[in-house]
Amino acid sequence: LEFPPFTLLKLVSHAAAPGREERAAQRKGSHAQRAVSRARTVVRADAGAKPTVLVSEKLGAAGIDMLKKTANVDASYGLSPEELKAKVALSDALIVRSATKVTREVFEASKGRLKVVGRAGVGIDNVDLVAATEYGCLVVNAPTANTIAAAEHGIALMCAMARNVAQADASMKAGKWDRNTYVGTSLTGKTVAIVGFGKVGSEVARRAKGLGCRVIAYDPFASAEMAKALGVTLMPLDDCLAQGDFFSLHMPLLPTTKNLFNDEVFAKIKKGARIINVARGGVIDEFALARALDAGQVSQAALDVWADEPPKWEGHPLVNRPDVVCTPHLGASTTEAQEDVAIEIVDAVVDALMGKLSANAVNAPMVPPEVLKELQPFIALAEGLGKAAVSLTGEGAFTDMSVVYQTPRGDDLDTRLLRANVLKGVLEGTTTAMVNLVNADLLAKKRGINVAEVTESGTGNDVLSGMGIRIQTTNTKFSGALDKGCISLQGSVRNGIPFLTKIGSFDVEVALQGSLLLIRQIDQPGIVAGVANKLADEKINISFMSVGRTGAGQEAIMACGIDSPASAATVSEISKLNGVQEALMFNETN
Repeated sequence: LEFPPFTLLKLVSHAAAPGREERAAQRKGSHAQRAVSRARTVVRADAGAKPTVLVSEKLGAAGIDMLKKTANVDASYGLSPEELKAKVALSDALIVRSATKVTREVFEASKGRLKVVGRAGVGIDNVDLVAATEYGCLVVNAPTANTIAAAEHGIALMCAMARNVAQADASMKAGKWDRNTYVGTSLTGKTVAIVGFGKVGSEVARRAKGLGCRVIAYDPFASAEMAKALGVTLMPLDDCLAQGDFFSLHMPLLPTTKNLFNDEVFAKIKKGARIINVARGGVIDEFALARALDAGQVSQAALDVWADEPPKWEGHPLVNRPDVVCTPHLGASTTEAQEDVAIEIVDAVVDALMGKLSANAVNAPMVPPEVLKELQPFIALAEGLGKAAVSLTGEGAFTDMSVVYQTPRGDDLDTRLLRANVLKGVLEGTTTAMVNLVNADLLAKKRGINVAEVTESGTGNDVLSGMGIRIQTTNTKFSGALDKGCISLQGSVRNGIPFLTKIGSFDVEVALQGSLLLIRQIDQPGIVAGVANKLADEKINISFMSVGRTGAGQEAIMACGIDSPASAATVSEISKLNGVQEALMFNETN
């Protein structure tokens, strides 16, 4: 079933897995009608008419020229909020950068006409995604066009820092000829440690190799094959810290990476190391870096990004230091990158208007309301199982996983939303991309992850009696989660709350909420008290506990919900208790 461009009046979600009967439905709603067809995401406008695209901030000429071939372009810059709301009521798509605030009021003012919002760049903080989804408006961004520019800026900062270019320039402008103070260090033969080996990190690696550097990298989800092809050695973070001369940071800002470079990490880093950050400001604890510079543990830093942008100038620990090179978030600021961003976002917007599935989509189309209502209690379970599974997975990529649905409906169960939320849980901790119904499979495919879905006969009247996830790897942080050579978890919903009901081959019952502590042990007296005492030493309360065992005096798993995260030191102390074989803590809440 194919739809000609601009013939429907709404954003359309797509039906379930291939091989199932295609469904089509029309429903009257407050915004417009919806249709469901397999493997399509379609946006409609009046048949035969060119769509109108409002461009509210300056966009590269190449992008504007492309857009004019398929749309009526209204390039109106510097609009007030009221002017913007008046314009969107006459527009099918809106393209913005970071200054335009696309609020709920903007979507309300569009009266259902606005179908696509394109953000020319990566961040979408200025777009109300919840309102966009409620109003059936697809939001797309341009995440890849800045890659080369960011990599080049990272190399530029590394070179400028190594040879004291900024400091020497300032000295000369002050009328000084000081050659001795600004003696630098050579890059050739040095070890560059890349933390975050994604698109930008890999491009930095290519350029650093060309400068004669040895390149190592840390990224628990990077492909070993890709790294090897570039002549890069992947290794654990502690090994990188011990070996690196220059550290180039390229990880996303996530709960797991916020302040990753803190006092503890700087204490382990090779003395005299140099830090370059063109990723996100929040991955470095700025005060900890200042302390490391003061102690000589880190000799220099070059920073393009900041925890607050612009930074608070008065009393900032880094901006005014002579051993820190500063730039105001210029990673993407090249003429070529701005043109590439314009082309990428125009491609994404036009594709969406033409009804093509976009890998750049950052919000989900609405699913039929009766399906959403029925599956709502299980959405948190699906995401929670995904988060838990990836938290138990060791360093290194995996390629195969399966999702098991226990349902009395057999193949009639619409699994799209559940599958997407499992993938959201698995992928969200490793990428800045927003994972949803539109892009979950595409993002998994890009990471080389194959997802199989298995339906098993379930009991009861609910749409699901349980779910499970199996990751095909034995590389795990918690060996108790292994069952038949896979990381295996099962769960169900109890009174609206998602519960973990099985870890590996052990039955447990623990809510998938907050901080969870898993302990593999020999079932013997004193362990529960020992664990409670260690947590009490850190003033951490146990909110609930479940123990699954194979038999008296045999192997068991204790699963504890705790009111606040335990420190790595406390978890280590617990793992050393008599009878305890391993311990792991992870968080279900971002």
